[in-house]
Amino acid sequence: MKNAEFAILSLIVEQPRHGYNIEQALTARGMRAWTEVGFSSIYYLLNKLEKQGLIASQLQPAAGKGPPRKIYNATQAGLDACQQATLDALAEPYRTFPPLMLGLATIDTVAASDAISALRQQKSELVQRLADVRTAQQAQPSAPSARPVFDYSIAMLTARINWLRAYITELEAGDS
Repeated sequence: MKNAEFAILSLIVEQPRHGYNIEQALTARGMRAWTEVGFSSIYYLLNKLEKQGLIASQLQPAAGKGPPRKIYNATQAGLDACQQATLDALAEPYRTFPPLMLGLATIDTVAASDAISALRQQKSELVQRLADVRTAQQAQPSAPSARPVFDYSIAMLTARINWLRAYITELEAGDS
């Protein structure tokens, strides 16, 4: 199961939801910082999960004059798949192929000043991402599962920022 599908399914396993409610949960929890779910892909993913039999939908009359909403519930197969995906995600180290690794491997092909500028840009963007995660953490209700997600994100961003800071300093000193 892909991460985007897993993220949507996990929100529906938590409680029945409609598409807009899923978007609200993704935003409110700061999940955009660590999931690959675009706003435009939510309904595509819901249809995909429903075709796979992991969720089922039912129409719920609107509170006012609006059209009925499609509410999605997890099926037993969906609950089982979510539980297995959770165990897989917790047990298996993930492999990443960050573009940074290729950039570092080929850093000698660019001027040192350009490399330093690019690394500073990345560091600046990571500092902003860290601030965004901390803001989302403060806005998040104190759900037990939220704390480790934010703690891990903050630790990884902080480590990357610290590494970049040290490497930029090394490049500036000409010790590379």
